[in-house]
Amino acid sequence: MKSVLIVAAMLFFSTPVFSQTSYSGMQIRGIKALSDQQIADLRAGRGMGLALAAELNGYPGPSHVLELADKLDLTADQQAGVKALFDSMKAEALPLGSKLIEQESELDQQFAARIVTPESLAASTASVAITQGELRETHLKYHLSTAALLTPEQMKGYAGLRGNAAAPIHHHHN
Repeated sequence: MKSVLIVAAMLFFSTPVFSQTSYSGMQIRGIKALSDQQIADLRAGRGMGLALAAELNGYPGPSHVLELADKLDLTADQQAGVKALFDSMKAEALPLGSKLIEQESELDQQFAARIVTPESLAASTASVAITQGELRETHLKYHLSTAALLTPEQMKGYAGLRGNAAAPIHHHHN
Protein backbone atom coordinates (compact mmCIF):
# COMPACT_ATOMS: atom_id res chain seq x y z
CA MET A 1 0.00 0.00 0.00
CA LYS A 2 2.84 2.34 0.89
CA SER A 3 4.43 1.85 -2.53
CA VAL A 4 1.12 2.70 -4.25
CA LEU A 5 0.94 5.99 -2.33
CA ILE A 6 4.53 6.81 -3.22
CA VAL A 7 3.90 6.15 -6.93
CA ALA A 8 0.69 8.21 -6.82
CA ALA A 9 2.51 11.09 -5.12
CA MET A 10 5.33 10.92 -7.67
CA LEU A 11 2.87 11.04 -10.55
CA PHE A 12 0.93 13.93 -9.01
CA PHE A 13 3.99 16.06 -8.28
CA SER A 14 5.77 15.25 -11.55
CA THR A 15 2.87 16.51 -13.71
CA PRO A 16 3.54 20.17 -14.51
CA VAL A 17 0.69 22.58 -13.91
CA PHE A 18 1.04 24.08 -17.41
CA SER A 19 0.22 20.74 -19.02
CA GLN A 20 -3.43 21.37 -18.19
CA THR A 21 -3.86 23.49 -21.34
CA SER A 22 -6.62 22.10 -23.52
CA TYR A 23 -6.58 22.28 -27.29
CA SER A 24 -10.04 20.76 -27.47
CA GLY A 25 -11.78 21.78 -30.67
CA MET A 26 -8.71 23.37 -32.24
CA GLN A 27 -7.89 20.22 -34.20
CA ILE A 28 -10.89 20.86 -36.46
CA ARG A 29 -9.66 24.29 -37.53
CA GLY A 30 -8.85 24.71 -41.20
CA ILE A 31 -5.46 26.15 -40.20
CA LYS A 32 -4.58 24.87 -36.76
CA ALA A 33 -2.48 27.89 -35.74
CA LEU A 34 -5.14 30.48 -36.64
CA SER A 35 -8.65 30.89 -35.27
CA ASP A 36 -11.52 31.84 -37.54
CA GLN A 37 -11.44 35.32 -35.97
CA GLN A 38 -7.71 35.71 -36.69
CA ILE A 39 -8.25 34.66 -40.30
CA ALA A 40 -11.13 37.13 -40.65
CA ASP A 41 -8.99 39.90 -39.12
CA LEU A 42 -6.08 39.14 -41.45
CA ARG A 43 -8.40 39.14 -44.47
CA ALA A 44 -9.89 42.49 -43.38
CA GLY A 45 -6.53 44.12 -42.69
CA ARG A 46 -7.29 44.66 -38.99
CA GLY A 47 -4.47 45.25 -36.54
CA MET A 48 -5.15 42.34 -34.16
CA GLY A 49 -3.14 44.01 -31.42
CA LEU A 50 -0.03 44.19 -33.60
CA ALA A 51 0.34 47.92 -32.91
CA LEU A 52 -0.07 47.89 -29.14
CA ALA A 53 3.48 49.18 -28.70
CA ALA A 54 2.36 52.33 -30.49
CA GLU A 55 -1.23 52.55 -29.24
CA LEU A 56 -0.37 52.16 -25.56
CA ASN A 57 2.48 54.64 -25.78
CA GLY A 58 0.44 57.49 -27.21
CA TYR A 59 0.56 56.89 -30.96
CA PRO A 60 -3.01 56.61 -32.26
CA GLY A 61 -4.02 54.41 -35.15
CA PRO A 62 -5.77 55.75 -38.23
CA SER A 63 -8.80 53.47 -37.88
CA HIS A 64 -9.59 54.61 -34.35
CA VAL A 65 -8.88 58.26 -35.15
CA LEU A 66 -11.40 58.08 -37.98
CA GLU A 67 -13.95 56.48 -35.64
CA LEU A 68 -13.43 59.37 -33.20
CA ALA A 69 -13.08 62.14 -35.81
CA ASP A 70 -16.03 64.19 -34.52
CA LYS A 71 -15.02 63.90 -30.87
CA LEU A 72 -11.45 64.88 -31.76
CA ASP A 73 -12.62 67.87 -33.83
CA LEU A 74 -10.51 66.85 -36.81
CA THR A 75 -10.26 69.43 -39.54
CA ALA A 76 -11.27 68.43 -43.05
CA ASP A 77 -7.57 68.29 -44.00
CA GLN A 78 -6.74 66.12 -41.00
CA GLN A 79 -9.62 63.79 -41.73
CA ALA A 80 -8.54 63.48 -45.37
CA GLY A 81 -4.94 62.85 -44.30
CA VAL A 82 -5.88 60.18 -41.77
CA LYS A 83 -8.24 58.56 -44.30
CA ALA A 84 -5.39 58.45 -46.84
CA LEU A 85 -3.15 56.81 -44.22
CA PHE A 86 -5.87 54.29 -43.37
CA ASP A 87 -6.36 53.43 -47.05
CA SER A 88 -2.60 53.01 -47.54
CA MET A 89 -2.34 50.85 -44.42
CA LYS A 90 -5.14 48.58 -45.66
CA ALA A 91 -3.55 48.38 -49.12
CA GLU A 92 -0.33 47.12 -47.49
CA ALA A 93 -1.91 44.97 -44.76
CA LEU A 94 -4.37 43.02 -46.91
CA PRO A 95 -1.81 41.26 -49.13
CA LEU A 96 0.41 40.60 -46.11
CA GLY A 97 -2.54 39.08 -44.25
CA SER A 98 -3.33 36.86 -47.23
CA LYS A 99 0.30 35.85 -47.48
CA LEU A 100 0.42 34.97 -43.78
CA ILE A 101 -2.74 32.85 -44.06
CA GLU A 102 -1.22 31.02 -47.04
CA GLN A 103 2.08 30.44 -45.22
CA GLU A 104 0.36 29.15 -42.08
CA SER A 105 -1.79 26.89 -44.24
CA GLU A 106 1.27 25.47 -45.98
CA LEU A 107 2.98 24.81 -42.63
CA ASP A 108 -0.17 23.17 -41.30
CA GLN A 109 -0.40 20.97 -44.41
CA GLN A 110 3.20 19.84 -44.01
CA PHE A 111 2.37 18.55 -40.56
CA ALA A 112 -1.01 17.13 -41.60
CA ALA A 113 0.56 15.21 -44.50
CA ARG A 114 3.48 14.16 -42.28
CA ILE A 115 5.97 15.51 -44.83
CA VAL A 116 7.56 18.17 -42.63
CA THR A 117 11.32 17.97 -42.32
CA PRO A 118 13.69 20.00 -40.17
CA GLU A 119 14.67 21.93 -43.30
CA SER A 120 11.10 22.63 -44.47
CA LEU A 121 10.14 23.56 -40.91
CA ALA A 122 12.99 26.05 -40.67
CA ALA A 123 12.12 27.58 -44.04
CA SER A 124 8.40 27.76 -43.29
CA THR A 125 8.72 29.29 -39.85
CA ALA A 126 11.29 31.81 -41.10
CA SER A 127 8.89 32.87 -43.86
CA VAL A 128 6.01 33.18 -41.40
CA ALA A 129 8.16 35.25 -39.06
CA ILE A 130 9.20 37.62 -41.84
CA THR A 131 5.60 38.14 -42.92
CA GLN A 132 4.44 38.64 -39.34
CA GLY A 133 7.18 41.24 -38.89
CA GLU A 134 6.24 43.04 -42.09
CA LEU A 135 2.58 43.07 -41.08
CA ARG A 136 3.38 44.42 -37.63
CA GLU A 137 5.66 47.09 -39.05
CA THR A 138 2.89 48.11 -41.45
CA HIS A 139 0.44 48.71 -38.62
CA LEU A 140 3.00 50.40 -36.38
CA LYS A 141 4.28 52.82 -39.01
CA TYR A 142 0.76 54.09 -39.68
CA HIS A 143 0.32 54.84 -35.99
CA LEU A 144 3.50 56.89 -36.20
CA SER A 145 2.26 58.72 -39.30
CA THR A 146 -1.17 59.35 -37.78
CA ALA A 147 0.33 60.96 -34.68
CA ALA A 148 2.13 63.45 -36.90
CA LEU A 149 -1.23 64.74 -38.20
CA LEU A 150 -2.78 65.48 -34.80
CA THR A 151 -2.37 68.39 -32.41
CA PRO A 152 -1.19 67.77 -28.83
CA GLU A 153 -4.76 68.45 -27.64
CA GLN A 154 -6.17 65.89 -30.06
CA MET A 155 -3.57 63.37 -28.92
CA LYS A 156 -4.62 63.87 -25.28
CA GLY A 157 -8.27 63.66 -26.24
CA TYR A 158 -7.65 60.48 -28.18
CA ALA A 159 -5.83 58.87 -25.25
CA GLY A 160 -8.71 59.75 -22.93
CA LEU A 161 -11.37 58.52 -25.32
CA ARG A 162 -9.52 55.22 -25.81
CA GLY A 163 -9.13 54.73 -22.05
CA ASN A 164 -5.41 55.24 -22.22
CA ALA A 165 -5.10 58.67 -20.63
CA ALA A 166 -1.93 57.64 -18.80
CA ALA A 167 -0.09 57.01 -22.08
CA PRO A 168 2.73 59.42 -22.83
CA ILE A 169 1.78 61.79 -25.60
CA HIS A 170 4.18 62.02 -28.50
CA HIS A 171 3.75 64.58 -31.20
CA HIS A 172 5.90 64.70 -34.29
CA HIS A 173 5.31 66.89 -37.29
CA ASN A 174 6.85 65.89 -40.61
